[in-house]
Amino acid sequence: MLKPRGVESPSVTVVIPAYNEGQRLPRFVERLTQVGLKQPAPPVEFLVVDDGSAPEHAAAQRACVEAAGTRFTEAGSPHRFTYVAAPRNGGKGSAIRLGWSQATPESEWLAFLDADGAINAEELFRLVRMTTSPETGDVDVLAGSRILMAGRRVVRSLARHLQGRIFATLTDLTFDLRFYDTQCGVKLVRASALRPLLGVLSEQRWLLDVELLALLKRQGARCIEVPIDWEDFGGSKVIPGLDAARMFWGLLQLRRRLDRLPLPPGPSH
Repeated sequence: MLKPRGVESPSVTVVIPAYNEGQRLPRFVERLTQVGLKQPAPPVEFLVVDDGSAPEHAAAQRACVEAAGTRFTEAGSPHRFTYVAAPRNGGKGSAIRLGWSQATPESEWLAFLDADGAINAEELFRLVRMTTSPETGDVDVLAGSRILMAGRRVVRSLARHLQGRIFATLTDLTFDLRFYDTQCGVKLVRASALRPLLGVLSEQRWLLDVELLALLKRQGARCIEVPIDWEDFGGSKVIPGLDAARMFWGLLQLRRRLDRLPLPPGPSH
């Protein structure tokens, strides 16, 4: 497909998986639009993937995305918003993989961002700007991390924090990723490193992060964690206890499956 004359190709494609987010997503899309119109950044293609939402949520999600896309176009912004409907509910990982498969071929980075707004628009665009920084010229993965340190703000319940730390410990013991926070809801991956993996990635739900990082490590990708601001606004679809048990069991299954896979080609610089 030929792009219209004068339209700049996106540098980063950000997939936002959305399942029944008719209340939270419109506020977040509005904020992403406001910040995108005010702050300079490489061109971003936002793909909101509706993961089989209920009709009332799907309608609200589509409407806010189409409105944001119109605002970017009318303002002459290089950013764009596109709505993608999955055929059925397949899980977060499935929705992200669908979005990546439909990313503009010219995008140099492929990313995902949670729809709940826990990672604010300013932080997303800060990470996007880092993709063109000389300091990250040899980096393949920019992964947000909920590390409470000077200058950063992380707000979440003690129970959620403890569950996250237990899961991170088990993940490190299983895959030796050396990551503090594998499950933070924003990651940007150089397209040359990620595209060869699109036919290999198969996790449907919460373990896509771990699967992705494990495969990238095997191919020698250079990863860094970037401390970000994060705030839990409630409404999480994670079920304490049940989803934790599923994820712990899933780690073992994932390890067995990855051990049987051939080593994918590594990224080129």
